[in-house]
Amino acid sequence: MSLNHDDSQDAPQPKAKGKIAQRRVARSLAMQALYQWHMAGQSLNEIEAQFRVDNDFSGVDGAYFHEILHGVAHQKTELDEAFSPLLSIPLDELDPVELAILRLSAWELKSRVDVPYKVVINEGIELAKTFGATDGHKFVNGVLDKLAPALRGPEVNAGKR
Repeated sequence: MSLNHDDSQDAPQPKAKGKIAQRRVARSLAMQALYQWHMAGQSLNEIEAQFRVDNDFSGVDGAYFHEILHGVAHQKTELDEAFSPLLSIPLDELDPVELAILRLSAWELKSRVDVPYKVVINEGIELAKTFGATDGHKFVNGVLDKLAPALRGPEVNAGKR
């Protein structure tokens, strides 16, 4: 099937919205998978397989889900060390949902510079509003607001001009 010039210009808009929505769902599922990994101690491959069987992945960026899940797990210590000094409580006392969100968001700030830092922070806040404790989103926001300049200094500073 060939596309004429006009059709190809119309295609990117719906595709971009679809990709954003698919990434949002991927983040949500990845956060839940990271929570399960933390709580149950199952292998990442078992958890990923279970999530792919139990959830309809037709509207999910499956590659991004995989990248987040494995990226966070492989960088867990480094990510925890990045945001631990910014916490008002010890890491081991942190709510497991908020911990999963902070790890996911810290990983995105560190590893996915193609995702604007404001988007990373907003997505973390939205996950905390959906899955976290009553004021968990305020806590997540405060930590990510302090973490972003440490991991994305030039981008954050460019926005202040």
